[in-house]
Amino acid sequence: MKIHLGLARWLVKPALVLALAYSVPCLAQTTLTFGYVSKRDSHYGDGVTAMCTAIEKQTSGRYVCKQVMGGVLGGEKDLVDGVKSGSVDLTMVSSGTVSMFAPSIGMLDIPFLFRDYAHARKVLDGAIGERLLDDLRKAGTAPLAWSENGFRHMTNNKHAVNAPDDLKGLKVRTMENKVHMAAFKTLGLEPKPLPFPELFTALQSGAFDGQENPISAILASKLYVVQKYLTLTAHAYSPALIIASPKLWNSLSPADRTIFLDAAKIGAKATRARVERDEREGVEFIKSQGVQVVTTVDRAPFVAAMLPARKQFEQEFGADKIAAVVAVK
Repeated sequence: MKIHLGLARWLVKPALVLALAYSVPCLAQTTLTFGYVSKRDSHYGDGVTAMCTAIEKQTSGRYVCKQVMGGVLGGEKDLVDGVKSGSVDLTMVSSGTVSMFAPSIGMLDIPFLFRDYAHARKVLDGAIGERLLDDLRKAGTAPLAWSENGFRHMTNNKHAVNAPDDLKGLKVRTMENKVHMAAFKTLGLEPKPLPFPELFTALQSGAFDGQENPISAILASKLYVVQKYLTLTAHAYSPALIIASPKLWNSLSPADRTIFLDAAKIGAKATRARVERDEREGVEFIKSQGVQVVTTVDRAPFVAAMLPARKQFEQEFGADKIAAVVAVK
């Protein structure tokens, strides 16, 4: 039986299309949970958004991020636990929290260790920073890049702080970080840990007299609303880290791993840029909200008051390793 040529073509085309549909795999889209404690309009939010945009673009939409912010998934310790278990794919958290899992990173929290932002960033982006990331990998996470919170400053509701003696007896919230707590106790403070998402309410209720955080964090969480005094002590530099879960990292192809690492660097750069902007503009804004700001601080008495703690840190982390950080130019 002869089949007309045109009819044959009409019959073949649908079969060919169907065959091609089954032979070409669909590119599935994976949604990643990216958790962090700050609000979207914050230094963390800027960094996470920049990183997620780069991932989506470079993977042609195969990976997209769902940002879960503002402490919805808990505090930073909860986020690191989530990354370790695989319930959270990505997070940006402060180094102070991470040091609970990789103690060597606690060295970075030593007060007055870094001279300025250029010094801190050069340390983290170099060999010392990479060695510390290796320690975090051994702790069961997949760190992608160093990010930033900035230099930390003191706020309180009691009185202006001009010298170490002004800190004595103040109830101050701190991270669950033994380096910070040891340093503050040396100054005569009463430091107590509290998850960051609970801080605003704790200050508002009077459960704490004060707290210490970088300007970016003070702005993002509106802590100036519940604090009367700010002193620009710049007593410690606070790095942050962008971390992936091992479950996610192990599922990525080598090419996608490169994309994620490059995107994390983009995110870190955006976070640092926001920190710089907040430092430039934030103090004047905080002043405009009625907060009394001590801008000129003689740091020498604070450094001297912390010498006993410094000796303790040298025993814990190694005087040679601390000296290596100080020596970076």
